[in-house]
Amino acid sequence: MTEVQTRVGFIGLGVMGRPMALHLQRGGWPVLMNNRSRGVMDALVPEGLQPANSPAEVARGTAGGVIFLMLTDSPAVETVVLGALGLISGLSPGTLVIDMSTTALDVTKRCATAVEAAGGSWVDAPVSGGEVGATEATLSIMAGGSVEDFARARPLFECLGRKVTHVGGLGAGQVAKLANQIIVAQTIAAIAEALTLAKAAGVDPAGVREAIRGGFAESRILSEHGERMVTGNFVPGGRARLQLKDVREAVRIMEEQGLELPMLRQNHALWEEMVHQRDMGDLDHSGLWRLYEARRGGR
Repeated sequence: MTEVQTRVGFIGLGVMGRPMALHLQRGGWPVLMNNRSRGVMDALVPEGLQPANSPAEVARGTAGGVIFLMLTDSPAVETVVLGALGLISGLSPGTLVIDMSTTALDVTKRCATAVEAAGGSWVDAPVSGGEVGATEATLSIMAGGSVEDFARARPLFECLGRKVTHVGGLGAGQVAKLANQIIVAQTIAAIAEALTLAKAAGVDPAGVREAIRGGFAESRILSEHGERMVTGNFVPGGRARLQLKDVREAVRIMEEQGLELPMLRQNHALWEEMVHQRDMGDLDHSGLWRLYEARRGGR
């Protein structure tokens, strides 16, 4: 495989997919793109990316190449792969499909089975790092699939991320991403609770955050999301409703495995309340702070 000869498809050009597709194009891989909103594709044509009218057209145009998916949720992945004008209807043997979305395990397995039956292969490779990581090509990429498929994908992954890990077989990447999301969701809640306690005790939350920066509690979430909490900037990077989606999937797997993880259970209830009872699902997930403020009556 030579990088410049590999035809690449990219489906899903949202806040993360758009810069990722651009990195691949600029890295020497000609990209055939598809997105529900045509305007997003039109804006990328001057960069050299070529538009396709459907996922099936992407599959036909990248025969034997590599197709990336970066989609909002599991239903979107299933529709793009298995739906009318989906990838399956145009897929050629030898095509590698790489799903970089955060996708439910059952959907991952169902889509992978269909792709493999058509002669293709599948790697699940969700990411961590958010919009900043996608823009700066510093994503952490956690991949599940065969050793051979991972090796084939690796040069492209290295164009998108700073840390690339082959976690294990099919689905292992998605499990790793769930573990990541459990930590993210609970850390956001821990910071929101700590700063709420400070405010209730009459101490400036911004001052408390500054005081503990650099100590054992330091984290990227305290740095970036803690700042959002003290400044009140909840313009969405990662929306709360998508955080809930991931936590809900973690709870499903927990129950499927016969586990009881009490912190996960309680954290899930917080996100359900924020999204469904408080109608805050389109805030950035750092906006969990607003839930605690609402519970205190804004005091």
